[in-house]
Amino acid sequence: MINSKLPNVGTTIFTTMSQLAAETGALNLSQGFPDFNGPQGLLDAVGKHVASGHNQYAPMTGLPALRQQVAAKIARSYGATVSPDSEVTITPGATAAIFCAIQAAKGMPAVSPPATASNC
Repeated sequence: MINSKLPNVGTTIFTTMSQLAAETGALNLSQGFPDFNGPQGLLDAVGKHVASGHNQYAPMTGLPALRQQVAAKIARSYGATVSPDSEVTITPGATAAIFCAIQAAKGMPAVSPPATASNC
């Protein structure tokens, strides 16, 4: 028999919040899954890119081309120059983005938390 090294956590907050949202008809922001299909054009574009080999995880800080576009948008919108290589980070979701923002505000290095089932 294999002994689990995971703690006996019982019902997770994600299960609890999903159930509560379903019971009350609330918008479920506890997990990153929609309860509707995306626009057909987006679905077609995703399928095309996955089929052409763009199906791997992005670099930890985000795709360079996306970081460059974000830096260009900041320059256009706010007149500020930021380095896409050292001042722009693309995160895999809100949890990592909030973590990085808090770490930056505290003056800590903005290193994303380790990947877990709760933030992937």
